Amino acid sequence: MGVKLLLDKAHIPGIRQYDVYRREGGYAAVEKAFKMSQVDVVEEVKKSGLRGRGGAGFPTGMKWSFLAKPEGVPRYLVCNADESEPGTFKDRYLMEFIPHILIEGLIVSSYALGSNRTYIYIRGEYAWIVDILEQAINEANANGWLGKNILGTGFDCQIYVQRGAGAYICGEETALLESLEGKRGNPRIKPPFPAVKGLWDCPTVVNNVETLAAIVPIINNGGDAYSKIGIGKSTGTKLISACGNINKPGVYEIDMTISVEEFIYSDEYCGGIPNGKKLKACIPGGSSVPILPANLLLKTAKGETRMMTYESLSDGGFATGSMMGSGGFIVLDEDQCVVRNTYTLARFYRHESCGQCSPCREGTGWMEKILHNIEHGKGKMSDIDLLWDIQRKIEGNTICPLGDAAAWPVAAAIRHFRDEFEWHVKNPQESQIRNFGLAHYADERPAVTPV
Repeated sequence: MGVKLLLDKAHIPGIRQYDVYRREGGYAAVEKAFKMSQVDVVEEVKKSGLRGRGGAGFPTGMKWSFLAKPEGVPRYLVCNADESEPGTFKDRYLMEFIPHILIEGLIVSSYALGSNRTYIYIRGEYAWIVDILEQAINEANANGWLGKNILGTGFDCQIYVQRGAGAYICGEETALLESLEGKRGNPRIKPPFPAVKGLWDCPTVVNNVETLAAIVPIINNGGDAYSKIGIGKSTGTKLISACGNINKPGVYEIDMTISVEEFIYSDEYCGGIPNGKKLKACIPGGSSVPILPANLLLKTAKGETRMMTYESLSDGGFATGSMMGSGGFIVLDEDQCVVRNTYTLARFYRHESCGQCSPCREGTGWMEKILHNIEHGKGKMSDIDLLWDIQRKIEGNTICPLGDAAAWPVAAAIRHFRDEFEWHVKNPQESQIRNFGLAHYADERPAVTPV
């Protein structure tokens, strides 16, 4: 069994309630943090090597250290709970089953950053979880963990929950801040960065749910102990949302010392692929990261075992690698159609583009239309190269990463499965038959299909 730091008590009966959580050692991290200086708490997070668990993987302690501290200006901590990446549902699991670990992490983080008003911006569709969080906040208030002069330390803090309106773009931190201020959720041009001018033009740190929950075991056990879990710069544990063609979909906590193959096939985790079918491909980090065929997923570009770490999943760049991303692990068996899968994702990103940047606004629509034609037997061979050209002109040319998120799945699908796109064009009638797949992909695909 791997190390469990966040989910080790998630299945204790009643753990959602304060009394049970406290009985199981809850809020000990707050007590310990209040005996430390704010600087020392930040240093422990730096020692831990914790990387942001929302997708980018930026070192959390370093991000905290960038926070400007001008005199007489409030600072804010914002929790990004706008979990909308297709294939990702691990933050929902944390908030639903063990909400107090997030509240505890927020209190410690607020203290370290000097934030007296802290916000949880939550996905609007998570309506029932808002009630769970507000109950946990009320319990923390009633037991002296929030409010004025907490535990006699002189530190004041209150936590507020704000529901979004169902816009995926508000998962981008500056669009989130715009929405929190009551504006349209359009990403901001950076610089200035939120650490200097964030919420209401005040210094702000935005971290996601899992990142802030991880602060609790870091303070309880120490940053050095946390850094010894995992491999290299992939320290600590990571929550993975596993779904698709697997026997045991769900949320798993891994310590990033296991291989991708072990994660897919071991009974402790995904339990293999149903009906003994072969692995065709996987999207390892949520819908926005590049898809990888089985031969590159189970091994790196150097022929080494592909590990469940930030570094190993990205080994070789996008030509032969992908990203850890938000941890949305989507498995495709040999019968799945990559073209249809890519079309589905293109529809999502076209719908969710805020329209602020021309390459994303126009390009996502073009990609959706072209993929629709290819999938529905109306494509031309030149459409494949046109798709490649469009995604290349979107990537890196937008204010926020949504353009990249829309381009990368298309690029990877063409790079690794170009022959499948060509099959759809050459066989327009058959291309509409459901459950298209080629079993030999699992063993015989080339490392890279030239474009």
